[in-house]
Amino acid sequence: MLCGAGALLGLTAGSARAAEVSYATHCVPPAGIDPVDGTTKVDIIAPATAKVGDTVDIVWKFVQAASKNPDIIDLPANSVQPSGTLKAAGAQTADVTVRGPRENPAIPKGGAMVLSDMKGTLKLTAPGEVTLTPGAYTVNAMSTNTVCTPTGTVQKAATIEVTAGGGGTSSASPTGSGTASPTGSPTGAPSGTGTPSASPSGGDDGGTDTGGSGSGGQTDFTGKQVDIPYTCQSPIGEKKATSPIRIDARKDGGGFGLTVRFGKSVMNSPADIPKGSVKPSMEVVLGGADKGTVHGAGPVNAEDIKSGDPIAIPDLTGTYKPGATGRSTLSPGVLTIEALGTTTTCTPDRTAVSLTLDTTQQANGASGGSGGSSAIGGSASSDGGLAATGADDHGALKALGLVAGTAVLLGGAVFTFLPGRRTR
Repeated sequence: MLCGAGALLGLTAGSARAAEVSYATHCVPPAGIDPVDGTTKVDIIAPATAKVGDTVDIVWKFVQAASKNPDIIDLPANSVQPSGTLKAAGAQTADVTVRGPRENPAIPKGGAMVLSDMKGTLKLTAPGEVTLTPGAYTVNAMSTNTVCTPTGTVQKAATIEVTAGGGGTSSASPTGSGTASPTGSPTGAPSGTGTPSASPSGGDDGGTDTGGSGSGGQTDFTGKQVDIPYTCQSPIGEKKATSPIRIDARKDGGGFGLTVRFGKSVMNSPADIPKGSVKPSMEVVLGGADKGTVHGAGPVNAEDIKSGDPIAIPDLTGTYKPGATGRSTLSPGVLTIEALGTTTTCTPDRTAVSLTLDTTQQANGASGGSGGSSAIGGSASSDGGLAATGADDHGALKALGLVAGTAVLLGGAVFTFLPGRRTR
């Protein structure tokens, strides 16, 4: 009896109707990536019959995306969100907006794209036959959009027979869930190359005059926060951002332990970021009496960063061994972000002195660049190499990561729908 009842219900007039259609698609990824021509296959599910006044649920299921994830970066789970438009025609004409949740498994480089089902609703206003045809759609992958548009005639994928009367409204499904792209553009992407533009006096150049070696026993020196504009080169193109940065120092014998501090977080994470996947470092530029750079590094993110959560900024630390006696300046320099198997390099469009120190030359010091940078996470070398000690005081941070670098890398280096061809 139960089986018979189920069969009877499955054959009632309102049963859903699904049809698969395939159509040529032209996809335009973010700037720096060539457009892609591929094939999209979808199923459109809608009621077979309904009445005027009903609001019906429509589901767009992806059978095949236009192509695979390119061989640039792994897409984390829950980082891709599709949205699109269906064309209603016949008894009534309308554009039906559909959207899917930001739900996907982790997609490796070169892996098949997996897009969630998109849902929308249509209120029926006239009796007759209403056809549904898939149209353009957009794929948002960690704050970047790829827009895909049909290039030829697309066959109708579903038909609803609408009868007069009724006026009731069937329960409508939400038009999609998911996290939207982060609000506001990042204003913080650290550092770049170039020599400091200020003189060693530290008065008008944004530096802070402090006593260094032989200054009456002072050990802690606080720099001035300076806004540094950066141009960042990600795997797919160029991004610009500005970050407030401050360089502090603590005297340790003849050298100084440096800490590069960034302003507050200015954006939420555009996607789920797994722990241990973001590693920032910077070359602090020396000027005035001294020359060269000091390598500083920060800790990787110790916890997963959920989509929509703020990205806190870790301090970058290193050791400065002076190579000259006199007044030496420290300015933000080149920033490097390693994340999810790729590297983004940010270079300052202009820099400014954050800290000025009175220094005394040390054997094998930094002057002339001989005190070059040590490896990230390394220890001080016996010849005065610059240590990259990670920060030890960030246990309370809600999430670790570098705001601008992460935004550029995860927002600019991720896109969808490349065919079986490699990018430039």
